[in-house]
Amino acid sequence: MSEIHRYHVAAGSYRVDTQKAMILEAYLGTCVGVALYDPVAGVGGLIHLLLPEPATPDDSFQPEKYASTGFPPFVQALYDQGATAENLKACIAGGALVGPINDTDFEMDIGGRTAERVMQLIHAERIQVEKLETGGFFTCRLELNLKTGNFMIEPAGFDKLADDVDVKAPEPREISRAIEDLQPIPQIALKILRIIHSEDYEIKNITEEIRKDQVISARTLQLCNSVIFARPKKIESLEHALVMLGQHLFLKLVISASLNNFFNQIGMGYSLCKGGIYHHALGTAVIAEKLATLTGQAEPSSAYTAGLLHDIGKVALDQFIHSGFPLFYRECYQGEKNFSEVEKQLLGTDHTEVGAELALSSSFPESLVESIRHHHQPENAAQHVALVHIVYLADLLMSRFHSGLEMERLSTDSLASRLAAIGLSISEFPKLIDQIPINVLESSPELALMSA
Repeated sequence: MSEIHRYHVAAGSYRVDTQKAMILEAYLGTCVGVALYDPVAGVGGLIHLLLPEPATPDDSFQPEKYASTGFPPFVQALYDQGATAENLKACIAGGALVGPINDTDFEMDIGGRTAERVMQLIHAERIQVEKLETGGFFTCRLELNLKTGNFMIEPAGFDKLADDVDVKAPEPREISRAIEDLQPIPQIALKILRIIHSEDYEIKNITEEIRKDQVISARTLQLCNSVIFARPKKIESLEHALVMLGQHLFLKLVISASLNNFFNQIGMGYSLCKGGIYHHALGTAVIAEKLATLTGQAEPSSAYTAGLLHDIGKVALDQFIHSGFPLFYRECYQGEKNFSEVEKQLLGTDHTEVGAELALSSSFPESLVESIRHHHQPENAAQHVALVHIVYLADLLMSRFHSGLEMERLSTDSLASRLAAIGLSISEFPKLIDQIPINVLESSPELALMSA
């Protein structure tokens, strides 16, 4: 009996395949997922859509993000594999208003509009809808079994706990011990962080430090030699990599590679699967860098590192969240408290406080400490206001519109004022979603940096 392989369809992408022992799946909040299957041809596929249509008519970047531009080639790919409209069956899910909810969410109704556009396209193709569960207020998982053709939609993460469960909050000393027991952030990463944020550094000093760490050196060279570069000559030294990639990309690769193991200490408390937090952190970093470049309100390298490190407190708290899972998410989704409030209710603290403590103990630059401490409430920032707002917005975009296999939800309350803090308007918000990288869920998510 062959093993069933699971394939996660990331936001802004699709997968089409013939009948085999494979399950296609997508975690959906605001996004809309469409699974199609032809039992006669034995071919099926799943697409994970972010928006109804591009922000501007001439915007063709990453067309799979949009229902209007992504659904037609998705259906055509199925036809090319032998499927026919008369035999195709559809299952549609997502398009939720994922809490906490406010008037801004209802006004934009991005998920609802995407679901409506999908239905228009499906009806135009005369494809029969077998199952439809869109809207609501919860994250769900959409699944297509390519072997059997079976569809499944199920709530993600919060519905499998008895009502009378009693989760004991950890003592402060237990949390302190969890922080102390963490595998430390590599010294090379700390040195690079301080050098970058000093605004006065020489690249040769960094390469000298990297060379002292054989593991990081090897990982960096491995990434540099990725097939994405398609270079006939292998990169064999850090100096060669620096010349080929340029200083900025080289530094991003090094710091991301050096922090990978630190994030991978985390389990499945805050995440739907192992590695979700790192994927989320990397995606947030890429978006933050793009927003800094777009607005000119922060130095892009600083924004990148701030985005990468904003959730480090979760690494320490994950084990405690896991012990109460999925009560934690039920409280977030069904109650009136926001994410941090539920953390404090169950743990006596939250990931921003613990993250700031970790940052201070590691002698992070003040800009990083402030962005970690206030990325949920950027209006509380005192010195690095623009940077903190950029990290907040990048985190929001990644959490709301790209599951990243991570389940945090940020409120869009006061979104207009928070956008205004970095010179943006609410009307530009849909276009900002285009900043979301679609390849941070690949086997080597650092490769998202190559197109950043």
